[in-house]
Amino acid sequence: MNILAWIVLGLIAGAIAKAIYPGHQGGGILGTILLGMIGALVGGSLGVFFNTGTLAITGTSLSIPGVALAVLGAIVAVFLWNLITRRSAV
Repeated sequence: MNILAWIVLGLIAGAIAKAIYPGHQGGGILGTILLGMIGALVGGSLGVFFNTGTLAITGTSLSIPGVALAVLGAIVAVFLWNLITRRSAV
């Protein structure tokens, strides 16, 4: 069930992040889920860092604050992905 929760969290967070972030992001449904899962890891790690001051790789849970952190992490992931792909295309 934990894997299913991560997939649902990834889908929700990735879809919200893609809707908020300006411009066009490709990738389809699998890219959206993967983006949301990466966002959950980034958001969870940033949440732990800002709360405790230590850096730990941790994910968020399937809750309202967890989804909010995952969305913020997914927005950061979209931003970084756009920077990487823009530089390689030039």
